[in-house]
Amino acid sequence: MSRTLLLVGLLLAPMSVLAELVPAGVLRLPESTPTVFIAETSTSAFHRFDRAGDGVVKVGQDYMSIGQGGTGKERAGDQRTPLGIYFVIEQLDTTRLHDKYGVTAFPLDYPNALDRRYGRTGDGIWVHGVDPKGGARPPLDTDGCIALPNDRLLALEPSFTANVTPVLIATELSWDEARAVAAVRIALEQSVLFWASSLEQGDMYAWLSLYDDSFEHWGMNKAEWSAFSLATVGQRPIEAVTVSDLLLLADPVEEGLYLSRFRLEISETASNNVISMRRIYWRRSESGALKIVAEDSG
Repeated sequence: MSRTLLLVGLLLAPMSVLAELVPAGVLRLPESTPTVFIAETSTSAFHRFDRAGDGVVKVGQDYMSIGQGGTGKERAGDQRTPLGIYFVIEQLDTTRLHDKYGVTAFPLDYPNALDRRYGRTGDGIWVHGVDPKGGARPPLDTDGCIALPNDRLLALEPSFTANVTPVLIATELSWDEARAVAAVRIALEQSVLFWASSLEQGDMYAWLSLYDDSFEHWGMNKAEWSAFSLATVGQRPIEAVTVSDLLLLADPVEEGLYLSRFRLEISETASNNVISMRRIYWRRSESGALKIVAEDSG
């Protein structure tokens, strides 16, 4: 068996089960990621889904407020809430902050790699509480953050884990048949497997073929980045590449855009292992192939 990647395949299930509707954005949650939140801005609903077997189950939803400017954040100060896939990066002690942040706050990683690629600016997008003296909160009420009632945020607090918990911010919560979601999941698993196995085998041509012509990284275009990779990664004496804790999510805005996030371990010798968390954004091309359009760590 290849040392590169071990993935649990699609379990055979009755057709009635495969025909059930599931959240289209949640393709695969590893054991290390027990919870995913989906903020549905059109209904002011903050949904919680927990991992259950090979899928997820909805365990609750809460009322939320978002930015006064609505959604689709583009620049600093526009008071809009971004749409996309984000991760909780820490928990803040709000006791010395303005009362509007409530009992606690969980900053998100806006702007992410895609936001930066699209030229979006700004920061300070949090999931936080509300002023205990502030009264009723309308749906559009923050400077761009997501605000939950204090008691509900405290109840959800144990489910927020820094650098683990994803928060999908969508206009609408989309549902699809389980078989369709499974098909996308399998295609992405195979793409990640090919990415990792090509790297392990030192096949840089195959590895670089996965990157879209529009790919940019560290200020380099595809050609520049390819040359840089051949001179660096391509010269490393890699013995094994291991991918674990694979998380797969579908972008809630752009159809055919996906995120894979995983723990990457590269072994060069028995005593030299490099471990990191990798994020790779995939877009389905007109031909149907999955190509990498952005990449980040963490």
